[in-house]
Amino acid sequence: MSISWISRRYWLGALLLAVAVPLSSAQRAELNPKTLAYKLPNQINWVARGDGLLQAVMAGDPAKPGFYVVLAKWTAGHMSRPHFHPNDRFITVLSGTWWVGTGAKFSPETTTPLPAGTFVTHFAKEVHFDGAKDADVTLEITGMGPGTSTPAEVK
Repeated sequence: MSISWISRRYWLGALLLAVAVPLSSAQRAELNPKTLAYKLPNQINWVARGDGLLQAVMAGDPAKPGFYVVLAKWTAGHMSRPHFHPNDRFITVLSGTWWVGTGAKFSPETTTPLPAGTFVTHFAKEVHFDGAKDADVTLEITGMGPGTSTPAEVK
């Protein structure tokens, strides 16, 4: 036997072992429902809110006092009109590019692009508008309710 043949055989065996071990440990364990709850992406209940906005309430109720978590998905080509919220809101861009503008005059051409991974604080009672231009964007929004939206557009 040559050393190169043994060496190749060793590396092939190591490679097969490296692939087989993770596959064998990929079995799904039963999780204790007292410990955590989860929803897979296909179990999230998205609700159309109108004008290209889909929402999924993940925790709490944004219409009531208290903490809430909402996923929001703007479809391409849709934006909100100028508005404000009564409480601070904390937003993380999960995917896509979110376009945000400030002020009471609606002007999508002056919005700023915020890519995935960006964290934003919308301060209470400050007027803004936002949405998606050429591609969908998904956001996680958290805050203290009620998370109502008050129109504030000046023409």
